[in-house]
Amino acid sequence: MLKRSFVTTVIINLFFITSAQTPSEYVNPFIDASTNIDAAGAYHGLGKTFPGATTPFGMTQLSPQTITGGDNGPGYSYEHTTIEGFSMTQMSGIGWYGDLGNFLVMPTTGNPMYTFAGKEGGMKGWRSRYDKATETARAGYYSALLTDYNIKVETTASPHGGIYRMTFPQNLCSRIQIDLARRVGGTASEEFVQVTDARTIEGWMRCTPDGGGWGDGNGKALYTVFFHAEFSRPITNYGFWNASIPDGQSRHNNDVASEAYQKLLANAEIVKGETSLQGPSIGFFTEFPTQPNEIVELKVAISFVDIEGARRNFDAELKGHDFEYIRHQAHDAWDKELGRIKVEGGTDNEKTIFYTSLYRTMIDPRIYTDVDGRYVGGDYKIHQSNGAFTKRTIFSGWDVFRSQFPLQTIINPQMVNDMLASLISLAEQSGNEYYERWEFLNSYSGCMLGNPAISVLADAYAKGIRSYDIEKAYQYAKNSSARFGNDKLGYSPGMAGISNTLEYAYTDWCVAQLARALRKKADEKTFLKKSEAWRLLYDKDKRWFRPRKEDGTWYEWPEQGRLKEEYGAVESNAFQQGWFVPHDIPGMIHIMGGRKAVLKDLEWMFEQTPANMLWNAYYNHANEPVHFIPYLFNHLNAPWMTQKWTRYICSHAYKNKVEGLCGNEDVGQMSAWYVLSAIGIHQVCPGNTCFEVTSPVFQKITINLPNKHQFTVIAHNNSEHNIYIQRMSLNGKPLHQPRIDYSDIINGGTLELWMGSETKKNY
Repeated sequence: MLKRSFVTTVIINLFFITSAQTPSEYVNPFIDASTNIDAAGAYHGLGKTFPGATTPFGMTQLSPQTITGGDNGPGYSYEHTTIEGFSMTQMSGIGWYGDLGNFLVMPTTGNPMYTFAGKEGGMKGWRSRYDKATETARAGYYSALLTDYNIKVETTASPHGGIYRMTFPQNLCSRIQIDLARRVGGTASEEFVQVTDARTIEGWMRCTPDGGGWGDGNGKALYTVFFHAEFSRPITNYGFWNASIPDGQSRHNNDVASEAYQKLLANAEIVKGETSLQGPSIGFFTEFPTQPNEIVELKVAISFVDIEGARRNFDAELKGHDFEYIRHQAHDAWDKELGRIKVEGGTDNEKTIFYTSLYRTMIDPRIYTDVDGRYVGGDYKIHQSNGAFTKRTIFSGWDVFRSQFPLQTIINPQMVNDMLASLISLAEQSGNEYYERWEFLNSYSGCMLGNPAISVLADAYAKGIRSYDIEKAYQYAKNSSARFGNDKLGYSPGMAGISNTLEYAYTDWCVAQLARALRKKADEKTFLKKSEAWRLLYDKDKRWFRPRKEDGTWYEWPEQGRLKEEYGAVESNAFQQGWFVPHDIPGMIHIMGGRKAVLKDLEWMFEQTPANMLWNAYYNHANEPVHFIPYLFNHLNAPWMTQKWTRYICSHAYKNKVEGLCGNEDVGQMSAWYVLSAIGIHQVCPGNTCFEVTSPVFQKITINLPNKHQFTVIAHNNSEHNIYIQRMSLNGKPLHQPRIDYSDIINGGTLELWMGSETKKNY
């Protein structure tokens, strides 16, 4: 048995006190960890992140689960008062019905129960209240006290696994239960578990669209999680439960959370005397007496390939190591990755927001490859990596092409290359030969719109990130445009026509840039012409964009005009989506009536925006279509307005509290916008290597580049009042325009800004 000693506790506490100034110690995983619709003021909810333990781009995320059912992608929301258990996998910041949440571990005492019991306040189950005052989350670590059982649960993670450390009270019947069917947004479809020796269990959980999950089944998720788990004490008294689920019983999101379904689980058959079990809704438990403060550890490694992969992952990362070792490894891994950017000046709150945001950009796209290089491909067969790339998954394309991937091209270009190689291999292995816009564990989920992978490809290629088959990649880009694009009529008809037409026009411009680089002149000409499709939706009478029907006529102009949500747009309104012509800003300004008219319109947009930055009809930072708009002022010869509003957004849309974000985190995009803007740079048009310059949050920012160079931004006299740039220099030479090139950053150098409280029109 393991017992926590006073000396061990002191050493742990001293570790975190003495390292309080490292980057990882500024991370507050509770920021954004809410799905609260009421607090958000919109059905989209808040950040929807998880507070549990993970490693940079790791396969596993050991996190508490407070809810099953509803639009609760991470399975956790801070305001909930009870915990169902602690699972091995999570999604971060997604806006659709969630998935993962597999291998749910719950320690209990007393009489056994075999259901987590639906929603809070419903029928009785193993769900427990927990002490919010002592709930703790740090980068790579989480803990909570389950007050119904007086059990403290701590989790930490390795890239392919993690450890649960459970401190039990004195009890004749303590227990660890593992729900193998549990899944956020539904249930696994079939599970298997076997006891392989006195301390080890192995098995798998197969998840299909029939069990809900991603998009409540509409995301077409199809995956199997394999596991190898070892207990720190012998499992001499163990058993299984096997719930009888009637044929034809729906097992989607709301079904599983219902009281009727929970009763089926509560009446599960208890199986003892066997060493294995397979079924559609099963679990495993082990029981044992415990002394006061007795510690039991459970080490788990997973694989999406097979059980052998889980074993190898376990041996490589967890075998022979205890909780504290893995915890320190996770802490050090986060310090290394977050140390890619060092900020100086600013407040502690601003540093917490910054490093938590940077942390959020390093959750996905996560590794999908086992330590032996094997992975499941787009054909759902096992493939062996040749070492050229690490297979990655969870590509929230429509969100992350805007800021997340431009940021990673600076601090982690290998990850960008990996994701592109993963998307290319997926297109090939699946036989689809086009790019998915929202990829989830090899599934073509069809979520959102546009062809965002083309943007990521064009941007990476322009920046010299090219370790993949570019001819194949280029062909799949063309195929994507042909399959999803404006080809048939020259624009996309329908009530979502503004969003579709403008997004497709931009990525067609991206294809043209690739064609130019590859010296495919005919293609370049064709795609440049296609990139002008946005012009076909501009109504000069209404002086704005309108959706067209297939016959070319306009949809009726609504009473609210361009402010009506969903008129011509997806998750936005025509006013918000209509600015999205990043590849031809001069053309957009001209067609809208020129600089003065556009500047007046943009100023009005920001002036109408509510101070809390929650979901609104104007500058709606809670959703991605507007994220580049503050930087349009740089293109209107009004850079002081870019500086004013980016600083305003940084201080009003990002807070060091649970409700810290004004909308969904969206798999790193919301946080990446903050990281770049707080540094003082942002890319308006990925595929064009230009970065806009704005007012940074900090006095000095040092980017430690992967090529061993450093890029430094120094903002002299920077403060909450001195937000306007008075003059600029790049590597000691005057800079007269508020923009620099990617090469200026990646080759290393110094951007100096002299700040003041007065607006400056010329540099």
